[in-house]
Amino acid sequence: MTPLTLSGVVGIFLFLQIRQMTFDRPDTAYQIEAQAPLIIGISAGLAALLMVYLALAAVFQKNTRQQAIETLSGFTQKMHYFREIILLLVRSKIWVPGLKDYIEEEFEGLTFFEVKEFYKGSSQQAIEFLQEHHQYNDTENLYLEFKSLLMTQPNERLDLDQIKYPDVYSRPIVEKWLAHKCGSGLWYYFGYKYGDFKASLDYNAVFERHQDKIMSLALSIDHEAFQDSSFNEVFLAKLGEYMNQEVVPKLMQFRGQTESHLPPLMNYLYVVFALLLGFGVFIPLVSLILQWSTVFLILGISVTLSVLLYIALGFYPYIYKEANTK
Repeated sequence: MTPLTLSGVVGIFLFLQIRQMTFDRPDTAYQIEAQAPLIIGISAGLAALLMVYLALAAVFQKNTRQQAIETLSGFTQKMHYFREIILLLVRSKIWVPGLKDYIEEEFEGLTFFEVKEFYKGSSQQAIEFLQEHHQYNDTENLYLEFKSLLMTQPNERLDLDQIKYPDVYSRPIVEKWLAHKCGSGLWYYFGYKYGDFKASLDYNAVFERHQDKIMSLALSIDHEAFQDSSFNEVFLAKLGEYMNQEVVPKLMQFRGQTESHLPPLMNYLYVVFALLLGFGVFIPLVSLILQWSTVFLILGISVTLSVLLYIALGFYPYIYKEANTK
């Protein structure tokens, strides 16, 4: 039997038992009235402690959320810089001649996400793309991945002349970036498998002024990580790995922490606080002042004792579960 069920059964039993006692022994009603201030005092004391805790927890939650917002802002700016780098690379001449025209004309509107999720059958264009015999040594996938990083919504129709830099990246696009490891293509094509793609990805074709700008943007992302780097395949691979492992996951992590919602534990404690205040203080106190039927006192006492029993039986397992929930 769960703590909630057990405490509910006990509460009902107490209510019925005490009420029956008042019928069998009339003096019981006077005893209950005499003990009511004690019940009110205990309930008021516990409710006051819970109220102080909830107030402090709310302040802590607010401070934590504010810190998360500030941290998220920093990682968002890093993503802005990275996307500026990606835009320079997309517009550069590193690509095999004809690749960009092939993608933009033959498969206009196709996204990296649709290609990766071809098995869902939601994009016939993605299936056709995968069935095509390409002549670009698989670099067309890297090009699509780069374009995905310039999007701000999964189904956005991308315009390279009007790239958006939002205050906060939406959850759907960050989830897509995470799910398909967007950014890791730099590590794969320029690091792990660069020998296979060297002839198809000429990073030296990037204008020198753009190389300098890319290095400056990389230093803005993380000065310590890129201070000794030069514009080459090693740097590009390192940049992709850094963004995929250090920045994009943080966008999701701190995005979740900035959302306005109370932790389950606070909701749990607020319910306990409301029950103690309502049935342990308000109902008994009003019953005494207005001289209501003893039934209201019995109800208040029964519910209060039931709540205390539930706290004793269920609170530790609950906080243990919360503490071990990832």
